[in-house]
Amino acid sequence: MDVALLLALGLLAQIKSDKQPLGSVIYSIQGPGVDEEPQGVFSIDKFTGKVFLNAMLDREKTDRFRLRAFALDLGGATLEEPTDLEIVVVDQNDNRPVFRQEAFMGRVLEGAVPGTYVTRAEATDADDPETDNAALRYSILEQGSPQLFSIDEHTGDIRTVQVGLDREVVAVYNLTLQVADMSGDGLTATASAIITLEDVNDNAPGFTQDEFFMEVTEAVSGVDVGRLEVQDRDLPGSPNWAARFTILEGDPNGQFTIRTDPKTNEGVLSVVKPLDYESCEQYDLRVAVQNEAPLQAAAPRAERGQARVSVRVQDVNEAPVFQENPLRTSLPEGVLPGTPVATFSAQDPDTEQLQRLSYSKDYDPEDWLQVDRATGRVQTQRVLSPASPFLKDGWYRAIILACDDASPPRTATGTLSVEILEVNDHAPELSLRSGSVCSEPGQGSGLLLGATDEDLPPHGAPFHFQLSPRVPELTQNWSLSQINVSHAQLRLRHQVREGLHRLSLLLRDSGQPPQQREQPLNVTVCRCGKDGACLPGATARRAGGAGISLGALVIVLASVILLLLLALPVALVARSRQQSGDKGFLHGLQDDLRDNILNYDEQGGGEEDQDAYDINQLRHPTELAALCRPPVRRDAPFSRGCPQAPRVLPSSPANIADFINDGLEVADSDPSVPPYDTALIYDYEGDGSVAGTLSSILSSLGDEDQDYSCLWDWGPRFARLADLYGPP
Repeated sequence: MDVALLLALGLLAQIKSDKQPLGSVIYSIQGPGVDEEPQGVFSIDKFTGKVFLNAMLDREKTDRFRLRAFALDLGGATLEEPTDLEIVVVDQNDNRPVFRQEAFMGRVLEGAVPGTYVTRAEATDADDPETDNAALRYSILEQGSPQLFSIDEHTGDIRTVQVGLDREVVAVYNLTLQVADMSGDGLTATASAIITLEDVNDNAPGFTQDEFFMEVTEAVSGVDVGRLEVQDRDLPGSPNWAARFTILEGDPNGQFTIRTDPKTNEGVLSVVKPLDYESCEQYDLRVAVQNEAPLQAAAPRAERGQARVSVRVQDVNEAPVFQENPLRTSLPEGVLPGTPVATFSAQDPDTEQLQRLSYSKDYDPEDWLQVDRATGRVQTQRVLSPASPFLKDGWYRAIILACDDASPPRTATGTLSVEILEVNDHAPELSLRSGSVCSEPGQGSGLLLGATDEDLPPHGAPFHFQLSPRVPELTQNWSLSQINVSHAQLRLRHQVREGLHRLSLLLRDSGQPPQQREQPLNVTVCRCGKDGACLPGATARRAGGAGISLGALVIVLASVILLLLLALPVALVARSRQQSGDKGFLHGLQDDLRDNILNYDEQGGGEEDQDAYDINQLRHPTELAALCRPPVRRDAPFSRGCPQAPRVLPSSPANIADFINDGLEVADSDPSVPPYDTALIYDYEGDGSVAGTLSSILSSLGDEDQDYSCLWDWGPRFARLADLYGPP
């Protein structure tokens, strides 16, 4: 099957089969553009085999179509094998080139050498890259004068072509770029290139004037004196622009400094050490300026890279100055009033002004010191207590003021520190003045003795313990051995009698000169157990031995007897008067006192117990014996019976149990006291009350419905209630 391509009207090709004559073959095609997307682009005449183009073709969308052609007889039988039909779309220059971005950004250092790469411009073309339709060429349409940049027509690289790039002249360059296809003769497009010059330190900073004049007052620091203005053409805010100042001459003591104001790039001259008008009235400084970044080697030097600064010092009234501050001295403790301490004097630095100084105290918490107002001489005016809370580690601190008489006056503050030297003026003392030791020399650990001293080191410990040399016989029975710097141990050498022994000890400290004192020590010698402790019996004897002496006991007993003899007549007279008064008073009463006297905080046997109060207590004692009668009720709580005979105490520990049981039996059978479970009377209102008892309120509800048999299970405390209300 032959395929002929034709370019007439819409005819693309014609298919012919040599198997059958014309008119007896049916032709058809299949593939993209026919029955596949995009459909309807191609069609075929089924009798003639002509292939037609039905729509416009776009090579940029589909550059070729592959179809299959079929030849059938009139009966539908295949005459030949299918034939491939490939239709190639020929490119036409119907697309303009396009830059990848509207503006290309580039940066380059000012002063760059020719040929320095800056940036690249890129463009694309949708036409066939194998044809001239996509052959692009780049060019610069406009860049101003002079021509400082060039572009590679094939690659689009932009480079410098001349020297003379100066950021201080032109900081940004705008270039208009063009790209054209057909090797520069076809369709075109334009874009821009923005090239920024980066700053380099090619301009040295310089002062705006050759000399600056400033003034500052003396005796101040940390203040600004003035500003030094400079100029720099480099980029503001960059290290190439930032200025750094240096004082070259005129400040040997480092009293000035210059810092840079980051906003204005000015130098700020300030005083870091106080100036003294009397020492120097004017300072002539020579200062230099440079950038933080190093200057380019080819850059010209500034005409005013250095300047002179004249600083005039103004005289003011200055405060006096203490030559030694703080002033330290020392005094022994306990010095008398009027003792000189020190002369705390000051000087006025204002030598050209005649001024007079006066001194006073600002801080003296113990009011210990006295200051001479004219000379500053300090002396004591009272005795300082060693226990003062204002003594810190042996030092006393006071503050002295020196004031001149200028207007306004100035004051200086000085600290006076006095070390209070410790003096050995106290002898050591025993911590304990009494104790006990075992009568057997080998028993116990002896008596541990300790000592204290009010003096501070080195006038205290170590202490020396010694039996008094005035009593040499003490060393025969007693021994002292040093344990440490503050303790010693007292022991017996031989067995001595039990009881109190009075010893005398001599204690000495280590001060210079040493202080010593004899002190008494009461030692009780006792019998000890195996553990080295005094036995109980020995303790009692020890207490007796440690009591008062025989003479003192006789005096006390005689005093007691004398008091008894003086009080006996007075008691007899008062007794006789009381008996006569009681008879007349008691016999004169006709009514029963129970109606008038109420007894509180007393319990009885309940409402039925009307005899709980014993009226016999109010009657005359001589009549009590005749009134002894048996109780009306067995549980009458306060009915008094006949007095019981005294009971005999048990003769041995074995009889204690019988003694207790007998006492219980007597208490249970005594009708004059209430039983343990008896409710006692709280108050008595007399006989014949018209109001019913309070128990009748609950009785009206029916006591027969209540079951009180459980009271028997509650123990002996509820036995009485169970007997009254429980079932028989």
